[in-house]
Amino acid sequence: MANVTAVDYVGISVRDLEAAKRWYAMVLGFDSDYAWGEFGAEFQVGGTTVALMQMDKIGSEHTPNATALALHVEDVAVERARLEGEGVTFQDQFDSSVCHQAVFHDPDGNVLVLHHRYAPR
Repeated sequence: MANVTAVDYVGISVRDLEAAKRWYAMVLGFDSDYAWGEFGAEFQVGGTTVALMQMDKIGSEHTPNATALALHVEDVAVERARLEGEGVTFQDQFDSSVCHQAVFHDPDGNVLVLHHRYAPR
């Protein structure tokens, strides 16, 4: 059994790295702090590294993440309104009885969720 102690990064497949970096920086407010040449870039979000990867630059095809990258926010409704002002379209919003969530996609089709837990697990 492996002795895994942490998740070092979460990878996000993108079609155009430069366009994706601009969108994640301008729309979501992420700060890129490290580039992997012309095929990847890292953003530090809290204690998690989000790595954008242009898959065709490493011999693979772009496939959007179908499972959500949940982004913690203090107020889902406020952040949703802000993102809608940036042109983001939301597919769903719901209350799971422990958290508020609002589902949307980045320009490359990756599922993202605004998330706020308001009750204990």
